[in-house]
Amino acid sequence: MQTFHVNGYDMAYLEVGKGPPLVCVHGTLGDFRTWYSVLGPLTKNHRVISVSLRHFFPEHWDAVGDDYKMAQHVADVIAFIEQVRPGPVDLMGHSRGGHIAFRVAQARPDLLRKLVLAEPGGDLDANLSLPEGTPAHPPLAAKTIRSVEMIRAGDIEGALQNFYEGIEGDGSWRRVPATAKQQLRDNTLTFLGQINEQRKPYTRADAQAITTPTLLIGGGATTGSLSVIWRVLAEHIAGSETAVIPNAGHWMFEQAPLEFGEVVSRFLAE
Repeated sequence: MQTFHVNGYDMAYLEVGKGPPLVCVHGTLGDFRTWYSVLGPLTKNHRVISVSLRHFFPEHWDAVGDDYKMAQHVADVIAFIEQVRPGPVDLMGHSRGGHIAFRVAQARPDLLRKLVLAEPGGDLDANLSLPEGTPAHPPLAAKTIRSVEMIRAGDIEGALQNFYEGIEGDGSWRRVPATAKQQLRDNTLTFLGQINEQRKPYTRADAQAITTPTLLIGGGATTGSLSVIWRVLAEHIAGSETAVIPNAGHWMFEQAPLEFGEVVSRFLAE
């Protein structure tokens, strides 16, 4: 583990492999360990730099302070990438980390060579229409609020199960490997910050502003809003490519690491 000092904070990261830099940003309850399962495939041709965002493991945050904001995490990733050599870098984000990567590409395209968004999280603005016939999906924010209530009541395990099964479906929590569950537990208190992170919805103008060559990836078995958002964004990001990982859900890189690694590596090599 190494660190870069960014915006007054020591941002931890793991660096593995040789080649052009690929910076990877985790999602909710993740950290630099999120990408362990695909380090093998991705490091064949890249120097993978997996970051831990402000207040995530290895920090054990007490949920005190007001700097757990989406804008802060975006600014931190920008400042981090500015220190990576050589540039520009390839940037990949998953879920909430996909939202962060999207905002980095929107603000600083000069820092990026290519962009990979694995089911980016967030909400769509009203000016981004859903495909005709798309069923209404309850916002994931409601699950986050419920998990926060459970954490404050001392039910950590229940809070994590509520969040995870809200994405992957009933009964999915018991199938999560012990090491993956521990990573989520290590970052539980970040939920308390996320409830007021001030994340803005994606607008049509936001998507049209992305000029970095972009790949959007979805899990073939993902349901709910996360299965829709990336498809809508792809329609408005000029020249973007898409890929589906069959028989995998939201955590597709853990469930199908070889397939995921192949899709990403092929895009980055183009």
